[in-house]
Amino acid sequence: MSIISFIKEAGEKLFGHKPAAAAEAPDVDAANKTAADAITAYIKTQNLKVEGLDVAFDGATGTVSVAGEAADQATREKVVLCCGNVSGVTQVDDAMTTAEPADESRWYTVVRGDTLSAIAKTQYGNANEYPKIFEANKPMLTSPDKIYPGQVLRIPA
Repeated sequence: MSIISFIKEAGEKLFGHKPAAAAEAPDVDAANKTAADAITAYIKTQNLKVEGLDVAFDGATGTVSVAGEAADQATREKVVLCCGNVSGVTQVDDAMTTAEPADESRWYTVVRGDTLSAIAKTQYGNANEYPKIFEANKPMLTSPDKIYPGQVLRIPA
């Protein structure tokens, strides 16, 4: 992978009420580290295991840089989504590797009115394929009905 874009205003609110706080704080380095630590903790709460996980955040640009070795491509992509689907993040610089290389998934940004069924219909030609998208985005998705505009999802082949 490389750099993946996200919508800054969408996503988990890990940085409190001010997503750009890292760019505005008097001690920018400390604020960026706090934000990176929050993203790292979020990844760990999703039980995504990465050897040598290294997360950095640049509040001025809204960029998360992530490195380490994931066991497989699905885990790698889920870590990228954990980093990017955070309010205040505009892009993820993915420098991760995988122990078992595989084809990359496509990415889809949810728009207002989308459902997993509608996304499955456009991506696979069959609305009944929505569980495939739901499963590919677990554990970040806890219900097929809990998607939101601006959220980026994995669409496996």
